[in-house]
Amino acid sequence: MKTKPLLIALLAVAVAAGPLATLALAQDKTIYVPLFVYRTGPYAPSGIPNANGFNDYFNLLNERDGGINGVKIAIEECETQYDTKQGVECYERLKGKATFVNPYSTGITYQLIPKAPVDKVVAHSMGYGMTASADGRWFPWVFNFPMTYWSQASAFIKYVGAQEGGIDKLKGKKIVHVYHNSPYGREANPTLETLARKYGFELTLLAVDHPGQEQKSTWLQVRRINPDWIYLSGWGVMNQVAVKEAATIGYKMERMVGNWWSGSESDVVAAGDGAKGYKSMTFHAAGPGFKVHQDVFKLLYDKGKGATKRELVGEVYYNRGMINAMLNIESVRTAMVKYGNKPLTGEQVRWGFENLNLTEQRLEQIGMKGMLQPLRVTCENHEGNGKAAVQQWDGRKWTIISDWIEPIRDVVRPNLEAAAVQEGGKLGYKMRDCSKEK
Repeated sequence: MKTKPLLIALLAVAVAAGPLATLALAQDKTIYVPLFVYRTGPYAPSGIPNANGFNDYFNLLNERDGGINGVKIAIEECETQYDTKQGVECYERLKGKATFVNPYSTGITYQLIPKAPVDKVVAHSMGYGMTASADGRWFPWVFNFPMTYWSQASAFIKYVGAQEGGIDKLKGKKIVHVYHNSPYGREANPTLETLARKYGFELTLLAVDHPGQEQKSTWLQVRRINPDWIYLSGWGVMNQVAVKEAATIGYKMERMVGNWWSGSESDVVAAGDGAKGYKSMTFHAAGPGFKVHQDVFKLLYDKGKGATKRELVGEVYYNRGMINAMLNIESVRTAMVKYGNKPLTGEQVRWGFENLNLTEQRLEQIGMKGMLQPLRVTCENHEGNGKAAVQQWDGRKWTIISDWIEPIRDVVRPNLEAAAVQEGGKLGYKMRDCSKEK
């Protein structure tokens, strides 16, 4: 029998057997990727460009490379509105087809952590989620590379110390953390508290309730405290309001630094000139000036296949979505070196995530050289060796203004390991021996 009649016959049998058989046949030829998005709700300004970056990178690979090493990528969006309950519902509905997920919410991530090893689905919380899960000995199925919130917070303190003339000059300085009152916003607090004790600065924690549109009382407190520095851990509309309020009270914007979820175009444009000088942490560069963007324009936008408006390509969260998609792809590609160019199991994909080695040479090959730093993940360290930088808004664009900053690892890692013991114990986990892993 010839190939075409055989395929038709197989499809006929699958259809007769029901939708599950049809899905299984389709999955034999594709790698399925669920996209947890929030294109609606109060966090949509942040969620939309991120989702567009994801879509464009996956579609670029299908157009340019025929997928991952010739295996096509099938993507499906599920709207969460950045709501934990809806996110878990998305996961439960789609997990049977997935080998990895990107929850894109610390709250959702916390709920999926105990499910991941049971369902054999990797949870990749890129730069967010539970910091303790970066200890791969306790959490084999959870990855948060290229950096955790604790490492980011320590890099912020290291940057502030450098601006003050040395980290020893932080003694007596006043730092305020304005944060989203959620698992996400609170995640950095333990590290900031530890570093406050170590370096002698005065730390004030100010929570802002969801969704963050009302902050008058918060900024009255900020004005009263008159801090030397502000660290902002906001999201969506909260960031826009915070930047506006800071400008209204006349705070020096160059001394207000957001985390990397508080440093996008949507966070500053609404404040107009008042936002000039505002800074944020980042782990990648903004703008459409990289080779990967040339490919996106040529193969998607010139053909009317782009996910957004052409002029929005290169925005901070758009680039972050692309980078997240790339890290997923390169992890799967790493697994394919061992297991073959075919759709993989969750166990095989997990091995790829754990053995990712993203070199400078590879970044150049995929068109992202200079966009982010090389990265290596190990069994023990699911955070990798990522570094942070500081970017600044000049009224038109974001520009990186610092060197790449090493986190204060000698503080973060021991605390992370201690937290992993505690959090892993709550879930009944046992620490694995990475020396026995291959």
